[in-house]
Amino acid sequence: MRMQVAFAVAGLMISGVAMAQAPSAAPVGAVAEVQHSYAGVKENILKSADKMPASDFGYKPVADVRTYARVVNHITEAQLSTCGAVNGTPADKLATVPPETANKAAIVTALKASFAECDKAFASLTSGNLQDLFTFRQNKRSRVGLVWGTVSHDNEQYATLALYLRLKGIAPPSSEK
Repeated sequence: MRMQVAFAVAGLMISGVAMAQAPSAAPVGAVAEVQHSYAGVKENILKSADKMPASDFGYKPVADVRTYARVVNHITEAQLSTCGAVNGTPADKLATVPPETANKAAIVTALKASFAECDKAFASLTSGNLQDLFTFRQNKRSRVGLVWGTVSHDNEQYATLALYLRLKGIAPPSSEK
C-alpha cells in the first residue's frame, strides 16, 4: 500500500511539474480570448480562400447551395456590417463586395478589406468597453456581443469553406496543423 501511495504522489509531482512548465495554451480574459479566437478563424478563412483554385470559386456541391465565392462574399458582407458598426464606419465608407461571379482576386481583396475593418474593431477592445452599446440593424447590441457574434459566424462559414475544399480533394487549413 505504501508503495502505491508513493507512486501516486510521485506521479502527481511529475505531472504538476510538467503542467507548471507548459506554456499557457490560450490567453485569459474576455478581450484576449475573443482576440485569440478571431485571429485563428481569420487565418483559416484567408488560407481557405488562397487554397481554392480560382477556377473553383464558382463550385457548389449541389444545385441548391451557395458557390464557394458566395460563401466568401457572405463572410465579407457580415464582417463589414458588424465590424463597421463597432468602428462607427458609415456604410458608404465600407469596402464594396463584388458579385460572386467576379474573379478570385477581386473577391479575396474584398475579404481582406473586411478583415482590415475587423482588425480595427478587435484591436479597440478593452475590458472597460465590452458593454458599450451600438445600434445594429435597428437593435441595440453590445460590443462584446458583436465581436463574439462575428467570431461565431466566421467559424460557421469556415466549416462550409472547409467542406467545399475537402470535396475538391484539398485539405482545409485547420487540418494541416
